[in-house]
Amino acid sequence: MNIKYLIFSSVLLLLWKFSSSQELKLNYDKEATNWNEALPLGNGRIGAMVYGGVSQEEIQLNEETIWAGRPGNNVPKGKYSDIVKIRQLLVEGRNREAQELSNLAFPRAAPAGLDYGMPYQTFGSLMLGFPTHRNPVQYQRELDLNKAITTVSYQVDGVNYRREMFTSLVDSLLLIRITADRAKSISMDLNWKSPHQNIGLGINNGALFLRGKGSTVDSKEGQVAFYGFVYPQVKGGQVNHHGEQITIKGADEVILYVSIGTNFKNYKDLSIDPERKATRIFEKAKGISYTKALEQHVRKYQQFFHRVKLDLGSNAQANKTTDVRIREFATNFDPQLVALYFQFGRYLLISSSQPGGQPANLQGIWNAKLSPPWDSKYTININTEMNYWPAEVGNLSEMHEPLFSMLKDLAVTGQESAREMYHARGWNAHHNTDLWRITGVVDGGFYGMWPMGGAWLSQHIWQHYLYKGNKQFLKDYYHVLKGAALFYLDVLTKDPSGKWLVVSPSISPENSYETGSVGVSAGTTMDNQLVFDVFNNFIRASYVVDSDGALRDSVKRSLEQLPPMQVGQHGQLQEWLKDLDRKNDRHRHISHLYGLFPSGQISPFRDPALAQAAKNSLIYRGDKSTGWSMGWKVNWWARLLDGNQSYKLIKDQLSPAPEEQQGQNGGTYPNLLDAHPPFQIDGNFGCTSGIAEMLVQSYDGSIFLLPAWPDELPNGEVKGLVTRGGFIIDMSWKNRKLTGLKVSSTLGGNCRIRMTNKSRLYLKGKPLKQAHGKNPNPFFDVDEIKKPLIKTQNSSFEVPETTLYDLSTVKGKIYEFVVK
Repeated sequence: MNIKYLIFSSVLLLLWKFSSSQELKLNYDKEATNWNEALPLGNGRIGAMVYGGVSQEEIQLNEETIWAGRPGNNVPKGKYSDIVKIRQLLVEGRNREAQELSNLAFPRAAPAGLDYGMPYQTFGSLMLGFPTHRNPVQYQRELDLNKAITTVSYQVDGVNYRREMFTSLVDSLLLIRITADRAKSISMDLNWKSPHQNIGLGINNGALFLRGKGSTVDSKEGQVAFYGFVYPQVKGGQVNHHGEQITIKGADEVILYVSIGTNFKNYKDLSIDPERKATRIFEKAKGISYTKALEQHVRKYQQFFHRVKLDLGSNAQANKTTDVRIREFATNFDPQLVALYFQFGRYLLISSSQPGGQPANLQGIWNAKLSPPWDSKYTININTEMNYWPAEVGNLSEMHEPLFSMLKDLAVTGQESAREMYHARGWNAHHNTDLWRITGVVDGGFYGMWPMGGAWLSQHIWQHYLYKGNKQFLKDYYHVLKGAALFYLDVLTKDPSGKWLVVSPSISPENSYETGSVGVSAGTTMDNQLVFDVFNNFIRASYVVDSDGALRDSVKRSLEQLPPMQVGQHGQLQEWLKDLDRKNDRHRHISHLYGLFPSGQISPFRDPALAQAAKNSLIYRGDKSTGWSMGWKVNWWARLLDGNQSYKLIKDQLSPAPEEQQGQNGGTYPNLLDAHPPFQIDGNFGCTSGIAEMLVQSYDGSIFLLPAWPDELPNGEVKGLVTRGGFIIDMSWKNRKLTGLKVSSTLGGNCRIRMTNKSRLYLKGKPLKQAHGKNPNPFFDVDEIKKPLIKTQNSSFEVPETTLYDLSTVKGKIYEFVVK
């Protein structure tokens, strides 16, 4: 073993142990003045935004199943003939007429009897009043990512007060402990407020309750009933009940239990008693001491969170409050903020997506409104997928489960849209869905004419299998992959030139190619890439589960007839089948780069010409955009092996978000949440994924270590990132050169590692053998694309010189390398 490496690794580990408890915190020296300064807590089911007020604390609450509306799909009847007519108009080149018919058949506003999806809604806010608390000193509030707790502390009139809160991952409720360092000093009142209409407030068995129903929207009656309450457990002092308020006087300590239940059982069943559910959760929790409850919560949380550690060093900036660090990030070197931001994304995924619950929506589980931006639904033409990009590589595979569960539902409800709208087998979904698993067109014939939502979502099933290698999982979800393949097998039609099979009508999400918002088209590049993946995933899965040989052959024949990717007149990767791209197009969606990331169809090593075309497309679109768009760009530039440009996008994103609550300026709010603006959570997840992609990539037949690491972060260590094939990577680097590497094999099989030629790997004193030919590990199989059509030759993409190494691994064994 290399002694220098051992010393270096030991020093880094000691530094991490010191810094992890000290620095993985969001901290502030004043209370939040608005929602974008409040701090998020969540256990997957219950979300809380904590303001940290002194005289009045607001804790805004959500429960994951409080949505407007009721069960029911939104698939229109009698639209197949319109679909066929739009398709024919596109064949005839009458694009504007095709768009006009699409707009007429699917109007921008939901027609009578249909809806365009229901909004996710707040429960309300718990208000804690401390009327005598004025002029605090030594104020501090923080969110500790290591423990998933938030604290507020300050001093008033010589008394030190502290509030500690967490949404328990074990007990499924919110717990708040209020303490003071002088006896009988806690006096406060408890109230509810909620924007819902027709709510009920009162006292029941010593608890202050709030009951209500989700809203009625687009004539879809609100039927989600909810019931929540706060119960005070008081040590010392007096408790008084006043109709719709609880008052506490002269207490030594107060512990508040906040429990919420709804009648939601699943997307078609609202048969649960919400009061009984909330009460059952509370009764179970109150028999456990606060200390024990906190200990159990932290233990369960850390089982997830502590799997990955990232240390990029630290400096004096880390001693400043988080809002100041965001403001100064562009001009003051702050490597620890990058690590904090990465881990904050993992914290948000743990907090908003737990097994057995709902997937993280457009705002995770945090929303203060009845009618939030974009309804806070599941926007599945990028945003929902982006939420889950960090799940596998970030060692949070379990957090993926709610998305898989939703896919099972959509594979049922999506049969209706496939059958009614397209006369096709299988299932599909368009660009939005919600709690009720709608699959029809949403927002009209421009934005909504995109029958590809299921195609993209289904990728997560296959990717999960590549990371975990669980054949039983693949068998359980095989029907989802098969149903998606069946739909496109039936829907594909000849493109206007008659050369290829394409999806028509569709769009390249939310972009247009002619003035006047003409976007409906045939054979968009993204659609072709998505169908390519759907077909290949099904083919490979059918071999694994040994099923559907005849169907597999049919899918193979259609796969061979898909269009190739094309390089257009500007040297760009074409977005449409025809060369219609504009150099001055700055649209936030760059959907045709799906093939670069999250798919792996475009590789600098396998096809430098396509990589250069993708790079040109990125350059033409520019950097500054919405938060989620910039998050996607971090991943794209990482795939293009440009760590400096990826880091530049992270800097753009870690700039203060504008105060305006609309636009496409991106940025980050003081609470580290992403701005579109307004708030969308996908940008956080996209940047976390992007940082992981800068550290390690495994899509291209091998594991590439430090493929796109920036010059400005020369030293660091990461532990626990996961690659396809189930390999867990621990590595350290200095001056951007790898200095230590440990690989844990959870599945066994060949481990192929790609490294720059500056480094060589040794195991037990012997150099690792160089690799040749195809990687024999099936989890690293690469789907070969067609040769692209190139109209304009680009300058050559600079592919770095690298070396491939092979190591045959045994399941459960750890391999520690010397790097020279």
